[in-house]
Amino acid sequence: MFRRFIIYFLFAAALGCAAALWFWNHREKAVSRRAVVLLPIGQTVHIPAPLGLPPVPIPADNPPTAETIALGRRLFYDTVLSADNTVSCSTCHSPQHGFSDVRPVSLGIQQKAGARNSLTALNAVYFHQEFWDGRAASLEAQVEGPVQNPVEMGESFQGIEKKLNADPSYHVQFAQAWGPGPIQFQMVEKSIASFERTLVSGDSPFDRWKYGHDEKAVSAAVKRGFAVFTAKDKGNCAACHSVGADSALFTDNKFHDIGVGVDFGKFNDDGLFAVTHNAADRGKFKTPSLRNITMTAPYMHDGSMKTLKEVMDFYIGGGNSNPNLDSEVHKLDFLTRQERGDLLDFMNALTGEMPPNSGPPPAESMTASR
Repeated sequence: MFRRFIIYFLFAAALGCAAALWFWNHREKAVSRRAVVLLPIGQTVHIPAPLGLPPVPIPADNPPTAETIALGRRLFYDTVLSADNTVSCSTCHSPQHGFSDVRPVSLGIQQKAGARNSLTALNAVYFHQEFWDGRAASLEAQVEGPVQNPVEMGESFQGIEKKLNADPSYHVQFAQAWGPGPIQFQMVEKSIASFERTLVSGDSPFDRWKYGHDEKAVSAAVKRGFAVFTAKDKGNCAACHSVGADSALFTDNKFHDIGVGVDFGKFNDDGLFAVTHNAADRGKFKTPSLRNITMTAPYMHDGSMKTLKEVMDFYIGGGNSNPNLDSEVHKLDFLTRQERGDLLDFMNALTGEMPPNSGPPPAESMTASR
């Protein structure tokens, strides 16, 4: 009987070891699957920067290829990324509206309203942090937010992988970009990010005048408006919307409280504070670029201002008072009527050329199983 007990004990121990070994192996595979950095298999391509913009920054772990860019373009316009197949990236970032949305806040699945205005995807590659509150550190990380947000796309990484793996045409295209094997979400976000890196827009009338040295590219009013924009004793707009000697992003890549969304001293949206939990960051939002500003109305993080004149009048009034109001925000009521008009003319001259091959791909390449 003792011998039988020993046999049972050894058998149970062997089973336990086998189970532990299976669990450990699968755990290691799961961990390594998340830890492995995937690289595209194609030839790296150069993304040219148009006049007025600096070189396009490229991360070492996601060099763009023709195949990943084409794949990312298809994914950007495909509703397959949403839970009910009704919402794509382009739903909120439409090329017809400067890759932004005409609504104050965008509508996601089941017509659910978001909380903030959609920032343009144009020139997003130049931001150090993505979203109004900077919660994503890269274009790749930015892709992860909307697809999981229940009021945007409401899908999961696993759900997207399942749908894409079930589509033969996507299998072919992912294999061409990333090599054979199952489609992983890391491939999805990297492909979309590579496409978004091509969404660079410059060569505006302002650029052709300022950086191309063509004096006939803009009117005298635009030149006067630029002087108002940059002068510290006038508009001082360049304090946050930076202009360099060789290029201009029209953003300082920082966060500021300008008093938007403040009611009786309280914020309707905490902004950067929700990320940093630093009280001094309450009400601060990322400085958006002013490039293509005439195409991306309405304005501000809450989409509360319909026109550029309304935005300008807000700044002329000194914003809304609150404890965190940026020190650069103060009344500009001394600007003359002509200076205000010139400032608007200047901003109208910031509309650049749309990047090539940035619209929806041909219909035949959008065929996907649902």
